[in-house]
Amino acid sequence: MSAIVKIEASSDAEKARAALEPPLGFGTTLADLMVRMEHGAERGWRQPIVTATAPLELSPAAKALHYGVEVFEGMKAYGWADGRVALFRPELNARRLNASARRIRMPEIAEETQLAAIEALVGELRAWVPRGRGSALYLRPAIIGTEAALRVSSGSEHLYFVIASPVGPYFSGGFKAIPIMVEESQVRAAVGGVGEAKTGGNYAAGLDGQERAREMGFEQVLWLDAREHRYLEELNGMNVFVVDRGSLLTPPLDGTILPGIVRRSILELAPDLGLTASEHPLAIEDVMRGIESGRVTEILAVGTGAIITPVGSLGYRGRTVTVGDGEPGPVAKLFYDAVAAIQHGESPDPRGWMRVVG
Repeated sequence: MSAIVKIEASSDAEKARAALEPPLGFGTTLADLMVRMEHGAERGWRQPIVTATAPLELSPAAKALHYGVEVFEGMKAYGWADGRVALFRPELNARRLNASARRIRMPEIAEETQLAAIEALVGELRAWVPRGRGSALYLRPAIIGTEAALRVSSGSEHLYFVIASPVGPYFSGGFKAIPIMVEESQVRAAVGGVGEAKTGGNYAAGLDGQERAREMGFEQVLWLDAREHRYLEELNGMNVFVVDRGSLLTPPLDGTILPGIVRRSILELAPDLGLTASEHPLAIEDVMRGIESGRVTEILAVGTGAIITPVGSLGYRGRTVTVGDGEPGPVAKLFYDAVAAIQHGESPDPRGWMRVVG
């Protein structure tokens, strides 16, 4: 499998300028180039190609459409004030895509090939990268099963593609506290399932709970474990941290929770900011009591889309409690500013998290 990327189309600068006119939504406008790479059982992965963004041609019997044979990633390219563009820890996204692919029995793609393809795409789409806090070029790599056969299997033919979209804040209010609802009956994932894989079925499982939460005035839904329906796991597309007595606590990875890259970064960054952060089981009853007593002062929702979002209130069993004073707290702001400054090239990057696109 070659890491040399073929460029067979160029971007339209006028389209890029029009796409970057404010306000920027999230994922509603696609850049005019994408990456494609095909796979077959005998030939393996072919050469990645940067080509014009276009609809995919799939057989109605394609495995992705019937058996969820697909995995994906979410990552961002950030525009720096000096004109450069950089990716945030893209090697972790490449590694996680392969981990997801293994769980679904799909073919892996060498990390260097993924990174070469993504860097080539971003290099061609420099004009599509917005500048300023809260904005970025969102990248969506995916692998889907394309074999046309109705037998239940992962199949022998696949397509890897990467699409891109200039985005603003994930939540329309920007860095503001959001209300979330704890799901009391449904579950998102169970131990031994595919909860830790970034595959569409995990998100499909959460759509009903998400919509019910919105109908009740909440912005997001928070899932509990499937076994006891007691311990915090994650939101629909974000990990969660609780600030308890000044320390950050997040549920441990047990196979049901996506190993988020922003989550990992907070755990690693906390000592530099004078805070402790650790993995610890969090029972919802204890969290609710902690909020009411003032012991739990903040809850943070973290992920690639929104980076860090403070939680202003928590709804559970018919009652809603306000977290802190209902506004973004100091810990959320501290981490948001620290992570965003690294991503946008505004502060030193001693860990080498940012990968500048050549």
